[in-house]
Amino acid sequence: MDLQKRNSADLVSGSGQPASAGFCYLRNLLLCLVLICTSCGSIPREGHQEGVYDPYETLNRKSYRFTDAIDRRLLEPIADVYLKYVPEAIQRPVSNFYRNLSYPSVVLNSFLQGKIHQGFSDTMRFVINTTIGVGGLADMAGHMGFPEHNEDFGQTLAVWGMNSGSYLFIPVYGPSTSRDVADLPVSVFTDGLYYLAYVLSGPVIIPLAILRIVDKRAGLSGPMKVRDESALDPYLFVREGYMQQREYLIHDGNLPASHYDDLLIDDPGLMADPEKTDSAP
Repeated sequence: MDLQKRNSADLVSGSGQPASAGFCYLRNLLLCLVLICTSCGSIPREGHQEGVYDPYETLNRKSYRFTDAIDRRLLEPIADVYLKYVPEAIQRPVSNFYRNLSYPSVVLNSFLQGKIHQGFSDTMRFVINTTIGVGGLADMAGHMGFPEHNEDFGQTLAVWGMNSGSYLFIPVYGPSTSRDVADLPVSVFTDGLYYLAYVLSGPVIIPLAILRIVDKRAGLSGPMKVRDESALDPYLFVREGYMQQREYLIHDGNLPASHYDDLLIDDPGLMADPEKTDSAP
């Protein structure tokens, strides 16, 4: 199904029943608020909708270089030490803990996208890992058959029919789009760490926040090395990789056939020799 053409009557629950009127009203209200807050100039023009719309490339490249300099001088060395000296038996529970803290955002957006069955499954996953899994340190829900999903408000807006808009590289934060940037406030207010800050004192919450940054950077060490070893233009490498990943997540891994057709068209070798198309895997 073409997600860009869904309307409120098309959204169905996991059991195949139409979404409720209350859900449709909430969806339309949130979408209107996002559209009002988003600059009209950030919506891509018709001629740019098929590719990556990057009208602020000059500014984005400056933001990329600034962020990359901070990463190489500060975050990368710390992440390398973390990966080298901290046992994996500790790294894994730490990653589980922070993913569980941010999981309420996944629960919320599963429901907002009309994935009712998945929403209840995600709710059970969060509850089980928070309780039996000791705050999420252990992924007990995964062992009990509740899979982990990856949903955010940017994906929700895409499901509701909003185009990605212009590509943005936010200093320190990283790649985004004028649509996906709307996820920032949503992810903050659905993050357990945000509410822990009201309960825990500064000497406790600050190290927790720093450790989260280190854990996230450690998880990106592999892709960063691939970028450094193979990318002729690191900025383009990051931009294309981000946009492709977003498409994959929005469609839950089931990309429309048109995406694969574009891959064939982009390969001049296949276009020059039709016989190669038949033999291609």
